[in-house]
Amino acid sequence: MYLLINIIGLVVFLAIGVLFSKDRKHIHWKAIGIMIVLNLLLAWFLTSSAAGRAGVKAAADGFVWIVDVSAKGTVFALGKWYDPKNLNFICSALMPILMIVPLFDILTYIGLLPWIIKWIGRGLSFITGQPKFESFFAVEMMFLGNTEVLAVSGMQLRKMSKERDLTLAMMSMSCVTASILGSYIQMMPARFILTAVPINIVNSLIATSLLNPVTVAPEDDTIEKVGNQGDSGKKEPFFSFLGDSILGAGRLILIIIANVIAFVALAALIDKILGLFWKPLSLESILGVVMFPFSWLLGLPVHQAWFLSQQMGMKLVTNEFVVMGSVTGKIASMSPHLVAVLTTFVTSFANFGTLGMIIGAFKGLVGKEHNDYISQNVGYLLLSGILVSLLSAAFVGLFVW
Repeated sequence: MYLLINIIGLVVFLAIGVLFSKDRKHIHWKAIGIMIVLNLLLAWFLTSSAAGRAGVKAAADGFVWIVDVSAKGTVFALGKWYDPKNLNFICSALMPILMIVPLFDILTYIGLLPWIIKWIGRGLSFITGQPKFESFFAVEMMFLGNTEVLAVSGMQLRKMSKERDLTLAMMSMSCVTASILGSYIQMMPARFILTAVPINIVNSLIATSLLNPVTVAPEDDTIEKVGNQGDSGKKEPFFSFLGDSILGAGRLILIIIANVIAFVALAALIDKILGLFWKPLSLESILGVVMFPFSWLLGLPVHQAWFLSQQMGMKLVTNEFVVMGSVTGKIASMSPHLVAVLTTFVTSFANFGTLGMIIGAFKGLVGKEHNDYISQNVGYLLLSGILVSLLSAAFVGLFVW
């Protein structure tokens, strides 16, 4: 029964994309069908096949190894404050960022990561029939982050139509950056986090193809700029580049800490205010009501669907770190299906904070006409991010019970 509900949920989520489509007549159904089949195969392979599960485990072990190595620097700097047996949020989840972000930046500097991204993007475009740059952009976000990719794609953004720019803005809501996966797997099951990453990529293409179908002429289907070199085309000295990367990682940690503290405190304040009117009333309960139908459609008993819907709403208002930190100690007592759909749903940057970041990024990259068009469609940005998370949870949930 619950499997049937999960299947119905997947159909409903796709139907929502069609319902709110800007141009239903020009939806590329063949491409949508290919991408749905691709994600079904990916979800099955990564969760149910022996080879896929072994691959995910190897990737997870690799991230754990990197996190363990990064702990050497944390121990040196923090001494007795760092206790591997009793890790707090900052040490266990955030300190690995100081090593992993520079590591990915080094791979970018030497050209290896851009080469991998380019060929995976081309392969994805060939399989799915999607435009080259959109496919490239979806893959690049996974490694470099949404605002970072936007920043190095300014030339391309200014040459494309405002409709294609909107597609990229919508896709930016659903990304997750590989450089902070090490932080995620300290709080949630690694196998589902790593499974969510490639499935999110394909779902970002599915969601935008449904919500904002755009036909791209062959002569316009080009990649204007690849990589992260400056406008002069010259690389800065390696150690200068590395120093900037480390400082950037430090700023990222401070931003995450500030956001988590502020959002948790503000949520608590809102709960206190709501409690003055009616004691059981809280932000979680309100958001839980809104998200409950979608949560139930993921194939869960009512009490589990209610719990999941509260986490969904909280994640959209705050961020994934807040939810991951709050449920870490509860994972062991949850059913496998609930763990799978919860972990997959929260493994993305889709929240109101990201919405502001994307709009801000486009303000400095494109002209007023394009920027105004994106700002007028913020509802589509948010809907796209939520839809990708729901689709990913539904795809993965089909194979985990």
